[in-house]
Amino acid sequence: EAPPKLEENPAEAFTDSSLFAHWGQELSPEHRRLALKQFQYYGYNAYLSDRLPLDRALPDLRPSACRNLTFPESLPEVSIVFIFVNEALSVILRSIRSAIDRTPAHLLKEIILVDDNSNNEELKEKLQQYVDEVNAHKPGFIKVVRHSRQEGLIRSRVSGWRAASAPVVALFDAHVEFNVGWAEPVLTRIKENRKRVISPSFDNIKYDNFEIEEYPLSAQGFDWELWCRYLNPPKSWWKLENTTAPIRSPALIGCFIVDREYFQEIGLLDEGMEVYGGENVELGIRVWQCGGSVEVLPCSRIAHIERAHKPYTEDLTAHVRRNALRVAEVWMDEFKSHVYMAWNIPQEDSGIDIGDISERKALRKKLQCKTFRWYLVSVYPEMRMYSDTVAYGVLQNSLKSDLCLDQGPDTENIPIMYICHGMTPQ
Repeated sequence: EAPPKLEENPAEAFTDSSLFAHWGQELSPEHRRLALKQFQYYGYNAYLSDRLPLDRALPDLRPSACRNLTFPESLPEVSIVFIFVNEALSVILRSIRSAIDRTPAHLLKEIILVDDNSNNEELKEKLQQYVDEVNAHKPGFIKVVRHSRQEGLIRSRVSGWRAASAPVVALFDAHVEFNVGWAEPVLTRIKENRKRVISPSFDNIKYDNFEIEEYPLSAQGFDWELWCRYLNPPKSWWKLENTTAPIRSPALIGCFIVDREYFQEIGLLDEGMEVYGGENVELGIRVWQCGGSVEVLPCSRIAHIERAHKPYTEDLTAHVRRNALRVAEVWMDEFKSHVYMAWNIPQEDSGIDIGDISERKALRKKLQCKTFRWYLVSVYPEMRMYSDTVAYGVLQNSLKSDLCLDQGPDTENIPIMYICHGMTPQ
């Protein structure tokens, strides 16, 4: 059904929205209003997505040498898990379709859809209709797991893993498109060593016009707030002069592929975390410290929509911060102070309830994992360390307590007085 009309003057063309910067100039005001309403809801251009073919072609952005590689005849099967909450139906269907079209049929055992309690009606009836049509030709090929209450991205991924039956599980968002040849390099690496957790190389589906933007090859890391970020591949990778070689990676940006049983042995994801954020960094740290490895494969490429805004929750930052402190307390030893400092909160009596971490600490002991210092030296030497910090926090004015010292807008970072907001510049 059409979303309710906005109360604006119909003559206004909404030209100030970022949605219309590179797209939609020729639309009528009525259609612009509809597109904008959907954009505000989804964080991407669902109006355009609904008008694109589900089986659209993607440019092959793999390094050219990837096309000459050969892979073993017998590779393990994979279950692909898609997680979503109130995602546009056309975007989910395109994710499913690209997975089916670009994964060799003998390697794709099943697709699992995890609906984290969406309230969008389309995702019940119409999605089920599509699933039934596919399953009529291939019984049980698409499984649907529906949560009766919202569990968040982290626990949803674990639900998807529980429903999977193939030896390898690929955990993805439901707003991706798989590129040609993505599966064979991944399954080959996991077959050689089941303790490898693999990320594909990501390209961007632009949220406004759905064009594919090529991203450079990268490793995946994080800052001390535990927000994930792309990194330059390490020097050791460049020295190989081989663009098809796996890139050793300190962490994971989000979507990953893992041996199903190994994932359980290593402790799945931390289900004591809330909603979203930090679970991928925690998994990367844990895999490395506990005897596994993480790598990004240049020959496996996936395009992913980077939304203009995330739909999960109003206060995403509070969840990421809480999750980051859980990681710090379980895995980071004496370096946990860096996480508290990055979030600008005191280490003692932070006022943040991070929940029970005794099980995660017991897991670390059971797996006989290495120290975080080992991880920083051996896996993530690019991460900057801070020692001999005397104090951290804000410098507040004693006469007018709502003013703080701030780095200011000038390039020389000349300090200024500014309203206290507690973010990084202060």
